[in-house]
Amino acid sequence: MKHTPLILDIKGNSLDDGPGIRSVVFFKGCPLSCVWCHNPESKKPGPEISFDQAECVGCDSCLGVCPEHALNRNLPFFIDRNCCTLCGACVENCPSGALSMVGKSMSVGDIVTNVSRDKPFYKNSGGGVTCSGGEPTLYMDFLSSLLQRLKTNGIHTLLETCGMFDFTAFSEKIVPYTDAVYYDIKIHDPDTHQQFCGVKNDLILKNFIKLNAIALQNGFELLPRTPLIPNITATEKNLTAIAGFLNTQSIRKARLLAYNPLWHDKTGKIGTTDSLRTQPEMTSWISRDKLEKYAAIFSDHGIDT
Repeated sequence: MKHTPLILDIKGNSLDDGPGIRSVVFFKGCPLSCVWCHNPESKKPGPEISFDQAECVGCDSCLGVCPEHALNRNLPFFIDRNCCTLCGACVENCPSGALSMVGKSMSVGDIVTNVSRDKPFYKNSGGGVTCSGGEPTLYMDFLSSLLQRLKTNGIHTLLETCGMFDFTAFSEKIVPYTDAVYYDIKIHDPDTHQQFCGVKNDLILKNFIKLNAIALQNGFELLPRTPLIPNITATEKNLTAIAGFLNTQSIRKARLLAYNPLWHDKTGKIGTTDSLRTQPEMTSWISRDKLEKYAAIFSDHGIDT
């Protein structure tokens, strides 16, 4: 387990990551490797350089300052990442912002100072701060300190997690300082989960069962979520299995996350290929008819979405 995370971004004025108006702190690094990851820049825990071709003005200021000569316009992603040492010279000399460093070090105090500016909005809307990623629980001690500081400042706290964590540490360091947990259950079958997410989901499902027992006893909000990825998670077989599992845990509320195809634009910026880009259904927004069909599967199991 790593101790100090890099922060991808702090997004203010969010209405999609919990109740009210929220600030979302995005952690870098994740134990899963979902092929459809909507934040592909969050997978690796270390820093990366992003190149946005659309922002590049072609001034070539960066080419002459790279000590490793890792930049070449003939390369498919502009940067030879096998040569790049992440020195940041190209970023510092890019006038348009086409080159940027992904991930920055921030202390707990830095984050609290940043998000506390919006306390009036949290108070008036019933909002607060959401920790997301990546996977914040990779940094259990840091996350615990952050949540404690936020609670001390009277700020509602919410954690978005993939569920891949040590439960003993989570129950001791995170649960006491968290008002809500949004818990992703993407795929029910363990082998299919490994195929598309890189690991089996046994621990994820076991942790959910344990956490749900605590939530029922202590009263904090536990909301299971399933992203609707065409032909991967968004299948009748998978959603029926997930709804059945949630039903055994007396879950009566869950959330289905509509597929967003805009993530494809992010992959090339960090120099990764994207085989799903060629599949038409993976580049389209999900239809209302399909959303209603998938919601009906959960409704048939007594679960409101």
